[in-house]
Order: sequence, then structure tokens, then C-alpha cells
Amino acid sequence: MLQAVRYLLGSPGATGFGSKSTAEDVTAACPDLAALTAIITGATSGIGAETARVLAKRGARVVIPARSVKAAEDMRARIRDECPGADVLVLPLDLSSLASVRAFADRFLELGLPLHLLINNAGKFSHGQLALSEDGVEMTFATNYLGHFLLTKLLLGRMAETAAATGVQGRIVNVSSSVHGWFAGDWAEYLDLVTRRKIAYDATQAYAVSKLANVLHTRELAARLQETGANVTVNCVHPGIVRTRLNRDRDGILTDLVFLLLSKLLKTIPQCRESSSVGERRVTRSPRLGSVNPSMRP
Repeated sequence: MLQAVRYLLGSPGATGFGSKSTAEDVTAACPDLAALTAIITGATSGIGAETARVLAKRGARVVIPARSVKAAEDMRARIRDECPGADVLVLPLDLSSLASVRAFADRFLELGLPLHLLINNAGKFSHGQLALSEDGVEMTFATNYLGHFLLTKLLLGRMAETAAATGVQGRIVNVSSSVHGWFAGDWAEYLDLVTRRKIAYDATQAYAVSKLANVLHTRELAARLQETGANVTVNCVHPGIVRTRLNRDRDGILTDLVFLLLSKLLKTIPQCRESSSVGERRVTRSPRLGSVNPSMRP
């Protein structure tokens, strides 16, 4: 109870930051990130956009992959309006398509750029009927997990090379959710039954499965990175609860009322990004499943 009260009040924890801290607060101690290159998925809106803005403001080279290149270019323009010298690169990427993920990775690697930070932030919550990706995978799982899994796999070598050459530790951040704990059972069997329409489609369960997969991926990758000795860490974070475009399919009077009533308990978009900022220490590597659930605590 005391911990929950401290969280709601925004009291700082061991890191010096609390639930009210913003990405700008967290990165204030490292104002010059010009040596870093970051890829941020889902950076055209919401907390991904705030992450891109703040990192670019601090001098980092920011790569924005996006299904809508126009939306990404608009985001780049907004960043450059605030920071005229910002180094922002836009590349096409549809995370629900494995072919698109491979094409993006090829394009990025061909540029010969270093890679210090990969933030797997993009997310989808389908409120409609079952939809399958072009690869025949349930769309939420394909977008939230499978695309990010392949993206990380394809870019991990460049991250390890960059860390070895520069001495700067590489960081992978998988944005998950405490909702991952809402699913119990065999997730592979569940997806198979849903895909073959043997059981009814439940959007919340599908989202929980995708976020559980993020957690399990983080756990396994952390162990493998330790074994190989690569100077790269992988972190899993629940950034808190905030109204973003993830809920756009349910926009309306009822949704507005719910968010109004809960407004004092929720984070703003800038506050959400303190959780996975390059300067934040609260998000930890997961040595075991039980420690991979960074709940909303200061």
C-alpha cells in the first residue's frame, strides 16, 4: 500500500526518479548523446514519438521506422522545428510483415551506421475481429512480438559490433505491459486454436499473449547475451498506463469518460517515456521470469 501511495504521489525511488518524472528529466544528466544512434519503432505518435523527440533533442541520431512514411516524415519535421540540427532518418517498416522487417534491416545495415539503442515500442491492440498478417499470423502477435523478435535478431550483430568498437554498451528495450500476466496457459496452442478459428477471438487475450512473448523473449535473450559476453543489455519495461493511439479503435464518449475519471492515476506521454530512457536505471535485465515485470513503482 505504501509503495502504491508513493507511486501516485510521484515520490522518487532509488534512482532519483518517480512516476511523475519525464524523459527530459531523466536525460538531463546526459545532455549530449551525439555519439549514439537509436532505432525506435512506433515513433510517429504517443510515447514512441516522445522518446524520439527527447533523444533527438539530446543530440542522438534517431531512426524512425514506420508503416506510414508520411507520418514518420511529419514527425521528423516536428522534431526539426524544435531542434533544427536534429539527425532524424525515416525508413519504411511494417512490423506485421516479416518481409518488410527483413527489408528494413537490410536498408539500415547497408547505410553502415552504428547502432547503440533499439527500442521495440510499437504496439497494436485489435478491438475488432480476428485478422491475420500476410504471413498467416494473428495480427496483434505478429506486430507486437514476431516483427520485433525478427528485427532484434537481424540487428543484434550490428549492436554487438558497435559496442565492441566504441566501448559504449548497447541497449535493447522491449516495451511490454503488466497485462502479460493476464494470460495463463500454453500461448502457442492458444494462437493455433485462434488462428484456425477453433475458439473465439479475444482481443485482450491476444494482446496479453503478445506481451507475454515480449517478456519471455527478453528473458531468453538476456541469458544468451550473458553467455556470449556481448556488451549489450536487454530490458523489458511496463511504462505505466497512458492514453495513446493504442486505444484509437475505441475512441468515443465512454472512453473519454473512463480516461477522465482515471486521469489522476495515469501517466502523461512524457512521463511514460522516463521508463525506457537511455538514462534510466530502473528497468533491469531479467534473470528470471518473476523479475521481468517492472510494475508501476518509483
